[in-house]
Amino acid sequence: MTSNSPPNQAPSRTEWHSYFSEAIRLVLAPLVLLFAGFFTSNFIISGQYTWPRTSRTLALTLTVVILSYEFVYKEQLARQVSPERAKSVLLYSCVIPYLIGVLVMLALWKL
Repeated sequence: MTSNSPPNQAPSRTEWHSYFSEAIRLVLAPLVLLFAGFFTSNFIISGQYTWPRTSRTLALTLTVVILSYEFVYKEQLARQVSPERAKSVLLYSCVIPYLIGVLVMLALWKL
């Protein structure tokens, strides 16, 4: 099988991959992290620390950590951006939506 690109040049990413990674970064990750922050803080505030609720919360926490690291942070590093820029994207796409979810739960709890 032959390729039209020079042997020392990596093949370029396809357009769909770029759109998919941006959709994850701008839509999916913030929504998932928003709900994760809400439900995690709900678990902590409720005081009902049963094994089923604890295991669901741990699974949710593990899921959002993997989503944030693999699909947001590492994707930005793969795009050859600086680590500071990748951390900034992680902050805006993951950490801030998570904190907003926590704040929404706290606001509802105070009502």
